[in-house]
Amino acid sequence: MDQNQTGELSASAARVQRALADCGLELRVMEMPAATRTAAQAAAAVGCEVAQIAKSIVFRAPRSARHVLVVASGANRVDTAKVRTLLGEPLEKADAAFVREMTGYVIGGVPPLGHARQPVTFLDRDLLRHEAVWAAAGTPNALFRLTPGELERACGGTVADVAED
Repeated sequence: MDQNQTGELSASAARVQRALADCGLELRVMEMPAATRTAAQAAAAVGCEVAQIAKSIVFRAPRSARHVLVVASGANRVDTAKVRTLLGEPLEKADAAFVREMTGYVIGGVPPLGHARQPVTFLDRDLLRHEAVWAAAGTPNALFRLTPGELERACGGTVADVAED
């Protein structure tokens, strides 16, 4: 079900596996045969609720030129006004080139850790309600399972209410 024919991870997924190890987490990146680009696809692939998918959404803070990572529950839409308030500066949608430059990954496969440049990170407090969550692992078909505590440890950041009401 996972990895390529030789059992090896793709280069991007292997980088995430190393980043997990660097955080002291003994978790396993899995590459699925089908796309897991959306929260619904990822949930279907692993057999969990959409709310258990920790989706990574990257924004651009134009004033400081930083990238802002919001790790949100797959069931939630991010309220950018709330994130702007938490950040204390304007926020813009990030295009694919900016996401790739800042994270080192393509949209649909951005993990919550191991970015090329350190992001400002906000974690959706709704993710803490689950025993386990699943996050992207570097490609649009790679995932890994972890607890909310491990997620918080892996990506740091501030736990906050980032969901639309």
